[in-house]
Amino acid sequence: MIVAGCDVGSLTAEAVILDNGTILGSEIIRVRPRPEQSARDVMDKLLQRLELSYEAIVYCISTGYGRETISFADDNISEISCHGQGAHWLVSTIRTVIDVGGQDCKAIKVDKDGLLEDFVMNDKCAAGTGRSLELMSEALGTDVSQLGPLSLKASEALVITNQCSIFAEMEIMHYLCEEKNVADIAAGINEAMARRVKLLAGKIGVKEDIGVTGGVSKNIGVVQNLERMLGKKFIRFPEDPQIIGALGAAIFAAERAKQ
Repeated sequence: MIVAGCDVGSLTAEAVILDNGTILGSEIIRVRPRPEQSARDVMDKLLQRLELSYEAIVYCISTGYGRETISFADDNISEISCHGQGAHWLVSTIRTVIDVGGQDCKAIKVDKDGLLEDFVMNDKCAAGTGRSLELMSEALGTDVSQLGPLSLKASEALVITNQCSIFAEMEIMHYLCEEKNVADIAAGINEAMARRVKLLAGKIGVKEDIGVTGGVSKNIGVVQNLERMLGKKFIRFPEDPQIIGALGAAIFAAERAKQ
């Protein structure tokens, strides 16, 4: 039985297809101006690669910001539940999921069945999100994907004090004008990011096992700083952590298809 999950976020869209409980394939794209187009493009790309059609999908769940506008989805579920379900499906001992997405950050607690127990998210500012990290990377003159590896070369992390992304950019520009080491600035950016995520996660408390999902989970500098600040070692998922929201949606789709 083939089912699908489609997660349309603020920066990227992901699709996952499951065949009888096995991941058949996944895809990630940069979002288009409209959520429906993002969903259609990422699913088209995945179906084409797997040589499947929309007719082959028995049930599809959409999630993320644009989840209610996806015309080919049979139903939609919040990304908070989907990230929890997807992470638990991959690692059954998971109890806390820290999802750092494009424009929000969430700490999600799940029970032994992967069902939502509690969550907290930023709701007033984009500081501590993927987009703020992109802005600071641009100011530094490097691609966001290189920020983690670059920071590992630092001799000391320079302090980024401003929480506001715009003011933080100004701090970075100031450091560059002073000809500070670029790796040290990158380390400061990642440390500041981790500090904001740690403050958020602390509002509900974290319970092991802990895993990080979303695009920022691929930044080794942020992840290592967060582990150090929380005094915990995170589990590593056996699949791309950026697809876990879409994976959770596909798992919910499989359950609905059986009903």
